[in-house]
Amino acid sequence: MNKVRIVFMGTPVISSVVLEALIKAGYDIVGVVAQEDKPVGRKKILEKVPTKVIAEKYNIPVFQPKKIRLDYEFMKELNPDLIITLAYGQIVPQGLLDIPRLGALNLHGSLLPKYRGAAPMQYALINNDKVTGMTLMQMIDKMDAGLMYAKKEVWIEPKDTLSSLTIKMTKCAEELILEALPLYLEGKLKGEEQDESKVSICPTIKQEQEHLSLLDGKERLIGWVRALNDHPGAYLYLDDIKIKIWEAEVLNDVVNHEVGEIVSADKNGLIMQTKDGQIKLLVLQKEGKNKMDYKSFINGMQNLKGKILH
Repeated sequence: MNKVRIVFMGTPVISSVVLEALIKAGYDIVGVVAQEDKPVGRKKILEKVPTKVIAEKYNIPVFQPKKIRLDYEFMKELNPDLIITLAYGQIVPQGLLDIPRLGALNLHGSLLPKYRGAAPMQYALINNDKVTGMTLMQMIDKMDAGLMYAKKEVWIEPKDTLSSLTIKMTKCAEELILEALPLYLEGKLKGEEQDESKVSICPTIKQEQEHLSLLDGKERLIGWVRALNDHPGAYLYLDDIKIKIWEAEVLNDVVNHEVGEIVSADKNGLIMQTKDGQIKLLVLQKEGKNKMDYKSFINGMQNLKGKILH
């Protein structure tokens, strides 16, 4: 069973953890396909993507085509029996999916058919979901629409951010693939059709969406803060200064000030009015400065009470 020839397609840390788990479990990974290495930091130093680091550690060939839909001849030479993907980052063409005799599997970061698309973990936080999970599914040429073979749930705590949820989901993905893959290879997983009436889509979050909308209520505003923590960060403007909000929490349902108004700024908290209640801003970052707690922020900014965040 473990001598099935597998090509793994994935790029970030979550993918690298699952890749190494498969290798350690004895599966024959004959190639790794990842996105191109990217310049990192102010000095723009080219850094290997996480899956490449793992592949090289185990002397597994790595392929990093700029556009996989135009460049996958190497896959025919690898002649895999099975492809497994997790957060690869490009749409995989049907011609490539047709190569492995046992098909292509994808680990998707939601309980399908909910949240098809590129940002399922973020949208679970934005919508204040209590539970999410991973789905092991069939890859087809339509986005996240294939048969579902297995699922595993993850509970979302009120304090979870994208960082902490990603850690939970990484463990979930690792456990799910190690539990379900042997059953798939033995033909014991039938595959379940997705209910198209329950499909929701979660596209990539655009840069302009990082600017919080005060048309949203308090719960959704907190959801956006959690989803954009710890990168790239949600923000509002104070006068013309960009203020990133890294942590915040719902305080109450009181509506007695203008939306966006700083209701109080003292040792008890930095409190902002929303359309359906008030929230406490806990960790902030003034443009060009380091992150700081609300007390430090208040100390560095005079006469905040009554000002409007927008």
